[in-house]
Amino acid sequence: MSIYELKPRFQALLRPLVGRLHAAGVTANQVTLAACAVSVALGLWLFFAAPSLAAFGLIPAWMFVRMAFNAIDGMLAREHGQQSRLGAFLNELTDVLSDAALYLPFALVAPFDPFWVGATIVLAGLSEFAGALGPTVGASRRYDGPLGKSDRAFVFGALGLYVALGGPLPGWTAWLMPLVALLVAWTVVNRVRRALAEAERQPGAEAPRPTTSGTP
Repeated sequence: MSIYELKPRFQALLRPLVGRLHAAGVTANQVTLAACAVSVALGLWLFFAAPSLAAFGLIPAWMFVRMAFNAIDGMLAREHGQQSRLGAFLNELTDVLSDAALYLPFALVAPFDPFWVGATIVLAGLSEFAGALGPTVGASRRYDGPLGKSDRAFVFGALGLYVALGGPLPGWTAWLMPLVALLVAWTVVNRVRRALAEAERQPGAEAPRPTTSGTP
């Protein structure tokens, strides 16, 4: 079970707003880029400015709003004829960039080890890469868990809220980030394994030929 599975209900709540945005001339790509810009600005500000811990409360607030942005851009694209090749690239690339920026400030929070925060950032990017590669082997874009994008947003949002409320993290929470990294690594494996299984179920499925490398 993943939070991603609740997405259809969330989209239903947003559909009237999406209709008004479309009527106002707002495009899916504009929403995608706006969400990325705010995510990167917030993450870098928290990391480099090192404000009071109360500022970490902005992370859960923005995570929720960003989830709405992500749903809105997808609905504008699918339901209002705004799908494009550029939009497909932006959707994948901006998600990875936004996640990296929003997770980065937790490297400053004790007792988290910056190494494990960095490992989580790298693995989160790999998990989205693994999901996006599904269509290249004849499968769908994979969103399998246990710690997909929406689930990670919940985890880091909850951590941000706890930090903002001023509660010092006990020493044992140093193990939380390695655990998150492990669950994201498991997500990568699940997405690859299930994409391959889905591709093999397709009638007449053939493995793609490996590409050759080297200079011509």
